[in-house]
Amino acid sequence: MFGLLASPPRLRIVWALAQGESDVSGLAERVGGALPAVSQHLSKLKLAGLVRSRREGRRVVYLVDDPDAVAVVRLLFRQLAARPGQESPARLRHIGA
Repeated sequence: MFGLLASPPRLRIVWALAQGESDVSGLAERVGGALPAVSQHLSKLKLAGLVRSRREGRRVVYLVDDPDAVAVVRLLFRQLAARPGQESPARLRHIGA
């Protein structure tokens, strides 16, 4: 898990999905990534069992499938946001980072 989450884009994706499920285009917009790159990161996270997907018609919706990963990511962002000079948690939530 830590190896996968060591990648900032994947960490942002898991953080964004911890806030609520999303499709690839919504995630790309939330994390500021290119659609193909976000899709590739989702594939790796899915293969590792951290994320799962389900179909809604033509859309594929992704969600975090590992509650421990969510807990670790939330703790990490809370700790980072509590440091002096860091961005507020509300700002972090907004950007999905």
